[in-house]
Amino acid sequence: MEERVISGGILEEDSSVELSLRPSTLAQYIGQTKAKKNLAIFIEAAKLRHEPLDHVLLYGPPGLGKTTMASIIANEMEVQFRTTSGPAIERAGDLAAILSSLEAGDVLFIDEIHRLPRAVEEILYPAMEDFCLDIVIGSGSTARSVRLDLPPFTLVGATTRAGLLTAPLRDRFGVLSRLEYYEIDDLREIVERTATIFDVAIARDAALEIARRSRGTPRIANRLLKRVRDISQVKGEKAISLGTTQEALTMLQVDQTGLDHIDHKLLLAIIDSFQGGPVGLDTLAATIGEESQTIEDVYEPYLLQIGFIQRTPRGRIVTPKAYEHFQREIPNR
Repeated sequence: MEERVISGGILEEDSSVELSLRPSTLAQYIGQTKAKKNLAIFIEAAKLRHEPLDHVLLYGPPGLGKTTMASIIANEMEVQFRTTSGPAIERAGDLAAILSSLEAGDVLFIDEIHRLPRAVEEILYPAMEDFCLDIVIGSGSTARSVRLDLPPFTLVGATTRAGLLTAPLRDRFGVLSRLEYYEIDDLREIVERTATIFDVAIARDAALEIARRSRGTPRIANRLLKRVRDISQVKGEKAISLGTTQEALTMLQVDQTGLDHIDHKLLLAIIDSFQGGPVGLDTLAATIGEESQTIEDVYEPYLLQIGFIQRTPRGRIVTPKAYEHFQREIPNR
């Protein structure tokens, strides 16, 4: 799959700077008002009872701040933050080692929790419910189960695909919080905050332009700002201007709605090759040379969110909004 500047996933260039950009408290966290309000109440109640916070499941599209929110939970609870990911835990013993090293009240963050192997997931059930580990020692007729007590802890799971979680695992989370795409004003504020951290000035209308093209995603906004900053500095600007921002985003092939050349290829294939649809997912994938799963998981969510395509029983169709975006006439059907 081609690397895209407007991808919500983590690119190699992001890892070196994301940590420095993360807020450390709920008060510093911009956007996600509903999720923040609920978590603030639950955290305060848990602290008043001197208990760990209930297990938390954070879900939503990539790049919206699930990892940041998890670290803030640990900061607000004034406990240690331990982090891992579903794909990194291959065996039940790996998870048992992590759980047995926790201290009372710790926050354990598991990213991509939907990718935990089933055998590992089953170890989590008693750990989450009863704070204990059931370990089988030996094999065959000599096998016996040993129960080890764990200190009370908070598991924070994050997933971009909540539908893939098994019901037994999902039901063990006391707090479920969906992170939504960000409003443009919140993204503008994030861009201005990031510019301050980068020690670079940016005009308000330039920050707003980046926000508009960031697909509702802070990670994309920060990535676009870095690219725009490079061009602005080469031009010798004292502050990033709107003109330079528009020039940079045109170079990056990010249009005014946040769509890139791959989005254009997908939408125009439906419009030109299939008269606006409907077209089956596999047929569309073959037409544009992409995997069906990639289209469904990576390309479609934002196009669905902004109302440019629809899924129907017969396949994908583009909407009048997409025709308007490309200044095309809507065909008579």
